[in-house]
Amino acid sequence: MAKRRDPIKVPLPPEGGRGVGERGQRLKKVVRQRARSMRSQQTDAEHRLWQVLRAKRLAGYKFKRQLPIDHYIVDFACLNERLIVEADGGQHSESPHDRSRDAYLQKQGFRVLRFWNNDIFNNEEGVLRSILNALEHPLSPTPPPQRGEGLAGASHV
Repeated sequence: MAKRRDPIKVPLPPEGGRGVGERGQRLKKVVRQRARSMRSQQTDAEHRLWQVLRAKRLAGYKFKRQLPIDHYIVDFACLNERLIVEADGGQHSESPHDRSRDAYLQKQGFRVLRFWNNDIFNNEEGVLRSILNALEHPLSPTPPPQRGEGLAGASHV
């Protein structure tokens, strides 16, 4: 099983002497290089999931893998549907970093689905059904009604 290395820490130049634009460009370049490296070092679970998601094999939806989104790298993304799919091993269990990362990505308009590696291997059909369901039934862009008020004329059972 290929093990992914921890994300590299990039020493950034101190504020002042060099422009923020140059600092941002340097970080962007490092993130792109790291994503390229990660594509060749997939975990077994990522590889298995990629075999189904690549080349529009899942109901014609296009996915990219190890895609940089701002300063994060996501495992898989369907940009048209703003959906991110993550394959997680045990190191992600209740990770505060993952929670803040997911919150940031959600603020950027993405939905994030996380699947344990064991589920990818032992319940692949269920995982794919969950991904397809998220793709075919995107969340409403408008918030739900408040205090149980529905659409005009609609009743709740």
